Amino acid sequence: MAKITYVEFDGKEHVVDVANGMTVMEGARDNGIPGIEADCGGACACSTCHVYVDAAWVDRLPSKDSMEEDMLDFAYEPDPARSRLTCQIKVTDALDGLKVFMPEKQI
Repeated sequence: MAKITYVEFDGKEHVVDVANGMTVMEGARDNGIPGIEADCGGACACSTCHVYVDAAWVDRLPSKDSMEEDMLDFAYEPDPARSRLTCQIKVTDALDGLKVFMPEKQI
């Protein structure tokens, strides 16, 4: 299990425990965190679960695959270094303390 901090665009923080094997998107969805819409349900077929990963975590996450890279082209104001789709980040104990920031909007 990992404790993950989701930060809304206005700065409001939500700290939740997310079980191993789930995705960061599922953790947000299951805990009613606003700002992650996940329209495709986690199939990496949209960009509505886009977040900016805290800079301290960028190099600690698994690399983006080409599908995620392609979908991030459709995200609102993607950051080449920090943008990720939360449906593509599997939770493990190693993610304990992860902090993600929601964009102003999802598109």
